[in-house]
Amino acid sequence: MPTDPLTLGQQLVAVLEGGHRTATYKLAVMVALLDLAVESVPDDPGAAVGIDLDELTERVMALYWTQLRPLDEKQHVVLRQSNDGRGVVFDQLTALRDASTTARLRQVPIESAKLAVPKAYRTAHATIKKNLVRYPLKLLQRIGTGPYDSFLYDDSWLGTDSTRVIAAHGNRIELFPGVCHTLARLAPLVKPAFQLAWVDDVRRMNREILGDEPDIAAHLFGTERVSLARPAEVLADHFGNDCFYCNATLRTGRHDDHVLPWSRVGIDGLTNLVLACRSCNTSKSDLLPAPAHVTRALDRGRDVLDSLAETIRWPSQFDRVVAAYHGLYATQPSTTPTWFAPRRIEPLQRGDFRWTDAEF
Repeated sequence: MPTDPLTLGQQLVAVLEGGHRTATYKLAVMVALLDLAVESVPDDPGAAVGIDLDELTERVMALYWTQLRPLDEKQHVVLRQSNDGRGVVFDQLTALRDASTTARLRQVPIESAKLAVPKAYRTAHATIKKNLVRYPLKLLQRIGTGPYDSFLYDDSWLGTDSTRVIAAHGNRIELFPGVCHTLARLAPLVKPAFQLAWVDDVRRMNREILGDEPDIAAHLFGTERVSLARPAEVLADHFGNDCFYCNATLRTGRHDDHVLPWSRVGIDGLTNLVLACRSCNTSKSDLLPAPAHVTRALDRGRDVLDSLAETIRWPSQFDRVVAAYHGLYATQPSTTPTWFAPRRIEPLQRGDFRWTDAEF
């Protein structure tokens, strides 16, 4: 049976309120776990689900990748994410950014840096994974200093940086039965709470830098933290300079839109990107699109999208979009507002979403 959402939600809130954090590691791991839960929803809601540690590490690295860009490019001010401003994750990602040869590369997803400097990426990944296993994954479910019960996964073997021990456990943590499905259901509610706590922690750790800075949430989590100019150009050249949703010709005011909203699943891959007019992009905002829109985006073809992405060293992430599509719609209640077009928002209908593994 699925885990009770109310109980799990209360336990996640306790993680947020469980003490004074000295770094943002635990928050990053939890946000990454929420995204992976959405993309790993099993057919059986009560099933246990394994989370690959390499993939979890990649998600955490991606979260920090753009956050470590300078807040002020002229003064090269980078926001601290720990009380002393140091940390293994930050040091490794800083070295990876330094290995990226051009300033332009630093404005793209970390997957593009992975393609450009694979050796530096592998070095950072290996070190960061050991650190995550040793600290935040071990401590994530611990609230206070007394005994505690694990409620997400068995953490009894964590707290080590031994590659042998990690391999002996299949290089993964296993979410308890029902937890993955319930996390995916809760993600739209609890992910923003963890992001808000993250913003508060970063602001606290950088009081002398930020002063009256009005909004660092956009710097940390906004969709504009990555330049989408290059994927937009390749999409326009291949598919035409028209709005994906209403087919209007985009003479001015062209928008780059994430079909599956970036606030729900942070996928910047070309498969999740389309061109949109101002009206469609603004009215769609963070709403789930009608399933037919996602299907059309995928119907552009894996081979085509992968090839286009390769020409600009940009991730395609076709499989991630397929997995997130399944997870998001399979766990949403039928009352979820769904965007069809400007001035047409309707409750999600289960008949609108039909899923088979062979569909894409």
